[in-house]
Amino acid sequence: MNTHADQQPPMPAPSAQPAPSGASPCHVRRQLARAFTTALTHPDPATRERAGERARGWQDVLAGMASGTLRIGSRTPVTELPAWVTPEVLHGGFATGSARAGGPLREFEREAAHRAGVPAERAAVFAHHLTEPGLAALWELLDSGRYEVGLPEEAALLTVAWLVRAGETDAAVGLVGSLRPFADRLCFLPRPTGRPSATGGAERPADLPVPEPGAVHRSTVGQARETLTARGPKRAVEAQREALGVWRPFADELLRHWLELTGPEGVVRPGVAPEGAWTARGRALLDRYERLLAAHPLTGRHRRPGSNEGILRGALAELVSGRELDARRAGLVRVAVTGMVRKRGLPGSERHAALRGGQAARAALPAHHTLAHLVAERLAGLPQEAGVVDAAPFVAPVTAAEERRTGVPEGAEVPPSVRRVVDGARSAPLGVLVASGIVPSAEAMAELVPRLVAAERTAVYRDPELRVLMAANYRAFRNRRSLLLLHLARQVAPEELPWVRAVSGHARGDATTRGSAAAAARTLAETAVEHFPGTLLPNPLVRELGALLDASGLDAPLTEELAADIFMGRFSGKFLASAGIAAELLGGGSLYERYYGIDYAELGALAARRAGPFPGGDGRGRGTGRREARRQEADALAEFARLCRTRAGRPGGHDSVAGNGMVIEQAQILTTHNLATLVRRVGIAPEPGWAEAARRCFGTVCRLTERARRAPYPLRGLKDAAYAWRQMVFHLSLCGEAERDRVLEWLPARAARRAPVASRLAPALLGLRHVAEGGLFDAEGTARAGRARRLTGWTVSEHWLRPDPWK
Repeated sequence: MNTHADQQPPMPAPSAQPAPSGASPCHVRRQLARAFTTALTHPDPATRERAGERARGWQDVLAGMASGTLRIGSRTPVTELPAWVTPEVLHGGFATGSARAGGPLREFEREAAHRAGVPAERAAVFAHHLTEPGLAALWELLDSGRYEVGLPEEAALLTVAWLVRAGETDAAVGLVGSLRPFADRLCFLPRPTGRPSATGGAERPADLPVPEPGAVHRSTVGQARETLTARGPKRAVEAQREALGVWRPFADELLRHWLELTGPEGVVRPGVAPEGAWTARGRALLDRYERLLAAHPLTGRHRRPGSNEGILRGALAELVSGRELDARRAGLVRVAVTGMVRKRGLPGSERHAALRGGQAARAALPAHHTLAHLVAERLAGLPQEAGVVDAAPFVAPVTAAEERRTGVPEGAEVPPSVRRVVDGARSAPLGVLVASGIVPSAEAMAELVPRLVAAERTAVYRDPELRVLMAANYRAFRNRRSLLLLHLARQVAPEELPWVRAVSGHARGDATTRGSAAAAARTLAETAVEHFPGTLLPNPLVRELGALLDASGLDAPLTEELAADIFMGRFSGKFLASAGIAAELLGGGSLYERYYGIDYAELGALAARRAGPFPGGDGRGRGTGRREARRQEADALAEFARLCRTRAGRPGGHDSVAGNGMVIEQAQILTTHNLATLVRRVGIAPEPGWAEAARRCFGTVCRLTERARRAPYPLRGLKDAAYAWRQMVFHLSLCGEAERDRVLEWLPARAARRAPVASRLAPALLGLRHVAEGGLFDAEGTARAGRARRLTGWTVSEHWLRPDPWK
């Protein structure tokens, strides 16, 4: 289930239809059982502890659902808490009944109580900060910016202080009135830090480079250091190092010792007694073997009696004990000696020396965890809460000074696994991080976007201290986990927080701020489309783009990916509005329209009917007109839902998860899942052009198809491949005819690089060519006697693209 879905359709009364599977107590019990099993059986203690915490959370969910104190699917799931309180949310959007700002006092709250000389209670700390000394302390934090807002609630008292200083007494009193009922339970105090909140990073030494404006980083220097310091030795690597550095040289000594007695032929002559000196050296070899065995226990090959080393060692023990070798053991010695000489050459020979020299060099290389710890030491002098502008000095080869201090050889290279950790802390513009591969996916990109969006959204505040505070509040709010919502409810928006409403009168946007927000939205969308081809925009990224577009004033509705397991067959108004924009862009016979069999003229008329003006005039007619407009919109949305169900071949109401997925996919097809809106209203245009964007999407299609072919459960890969295919068809629809024809000729050649992929995709490629040449699919989505097919992802039966045999 997509846990970030912003809007979900309503759940009818139990008497009408069963509850969706993703919102039922059965689902909660399964999650509880899974967490309980992990808490009991997982080998890692930290994982067991986290699983135990999850199990306790799922128990709270079950108890709350049974008692009625939790309303799963509501935007206010905890009956005693208002919507603006940040709830504790588990996977899937289930609230546990607890508030994240509640629970035991944090350490910084205890310190604040101690400084104020009041009891270590939240109500007392809250009351103190409404006094003159408390407000003075908050004003000092506002001016210095040395605070951190981990949860949105922690910005509340700072907002009160700002309002008081700004002379907004009535607004401050009103805000306090909203907060006071929860002052004994929730933390409304910010966390003091040693760094200014405005930059999100610590003060930097003068000799360190300054990040570019708008720079972001995936992890802080402190987080990178923690990851590197936690690196430990890997048993397999250390076993190989032990084998090359200890046991191979010992085997050579053992072989050299036997060669003194047998020669390269390995023949032990019957009745010949070894000399006393040879026997003494052999006894010393066996004694040293026992000491090495105790000190180096990681490898076991040398222990096997049937190995060459085991044969020679066992035979040596016989001779050292004064016993003669029988014919069988003497034959085994001959086979072992000649085999070792034949494989590697005589010890000391050029071939043998070259082999052992290379192995010794590999064994002498410093371990990766040792280099990781060294790099962590290099990072220790940097501000730990910031990123690193230039990672190169910290991943350079080991210096002579470091060799003297640590013993790690000078010139040793930092391995790629350690470099990647440091690169994760690199601070640079988002586009640079994406292009360099440090941000590997649209989901990872979405994690970094809130910091950029916060700057754009809060640019409307003219007061610098308020702007810094609201930006910190926005970043904290975006860490709030989304709830599972039904009844077309919306997630709580930042503007609904009482402290944000209290300062809303000081947010004054203008053409500059609106233009900047629009440009930022365009840049982010182009980055995602260009660098992550064939990938649905993840819901967190859609949410942030929507926030920018709201600030820009553009009429550009964006739609989220809905969760199939709680979908109940209806769509919100923005889906139909988005479909209307797609009709503007793709109507009139585009490749996309003909490929998917869409009547965009009819769909555009439906969207226009939904968005029509309010009928009625002044006075009593105004209310009548609004009611008529609402009824007209409801009818249009119901017609859109019926259209999606009909196109999916699922005309009924409540359906299976796969059936719901088919309906949702048709809505994505009709709306192009935000692509048409981004092109038509936001104005995106990938730098390489639409033809290259289509080629990159097809590369994603091939990769996903190949992955699905090898996967034990391939349906997810096939669904994602169909999504990438749809984006490719969209991009082709925006190409000129000649350019599109060149891409169509290129597609089969690209697929032919992998024969299994080419055979799987052949019906889809033929279908695309058929439509491009003016043909159409039949009602079943096929053409040319079934040899050509339309590619879609969801199905309730076996998918024609699936691998054989079915897994």
